[in-house]
Amino acid sequence: MYQGIADYLEIMKLAGVSELKNTAPNKTARSKSPTQSSALGASSLGAPVANAAPLAVAPADLASLPKAEQLRYLAEEVAQCTFCTSLASSRTQTVFGVGNPDASLVFLGEAPGVDEDKQGEPFVGRAGQLLTDIIEKGMQMRREDVYICNILRCRPPGNRNPMPDEAEHCRPFLDRTLNIIKPKYICCLGAVAAQNLLNTKQKIGELRGEVWDYNSVKVVCTYHPAYLLRNPAAKKDTWDDIKILLRELAR
Repeated sequence: MYQGIADYLEIMKLAGVSELKNTAPNKTARSKSPTQSSALGASSLGAPVANAAPLAVAPADLASLPKAEQLRYLAEEVAQCTFCTSLASSRTQTVFGVGNPDASLVFLGEAPGVDEDKQGEPFVGRAGQLLTDIIEKGMQMRREDVYICNILRCRPPGNRNPMPDEAEHCRPFLDRTLNIIKPKYICCLGAVAAQNLLNTKQKIGELRGEVWDYNSVKVVCTYHPAYLLRNPAAKKDTWDDIKILLRELAR
């Protein structure tokens, strides 16, 4: 019961915060498995927070709260993170995640772009519109019924790929997000997302077309929507991947 608050206080200790104000409201197919580095719950600590304003203290029974509330506390913690100095100094804001906290399907990208950095929401630019079309027109689902997030919660300068240490610093936030949502399926969008989630160096072409197992979560990998904008011919391959995902979803 007290593990959540203990973890939170440890994060604050690492950040050098000695006093916290409690501003929280009162409680009223083939299956393959590449080498993996961590389980969904392998890490309970986020990246240390440096020179950050005190956050509202997470309640001791955080895990008993609705998933949306748990994600809100985590998003507040992410917003204060400055562990990756270059990212923290260049970002407009952090980009946490969006969608249904009870979603059975999570779409995982690599990092926010310029539009996401401005709006604070993942996949809102041209690539985001294409992802919405895939979800709504192709899969006949609503965007708000799935959950969408990225490996990184900050935009890399120049929209470059995440550096290994940046992905490592942000990994606890991803693990904890997945721990809260507890999806049954994950769709990795692009090589960066797939390689980081599955801890593999295999290319996206080698990861496509299969259903991978990640700690009992079924994972389908496909091209990133931004790649499809540059290479429209790959849309056919992506649709083949989405059909695999639909089969697993029994849709």
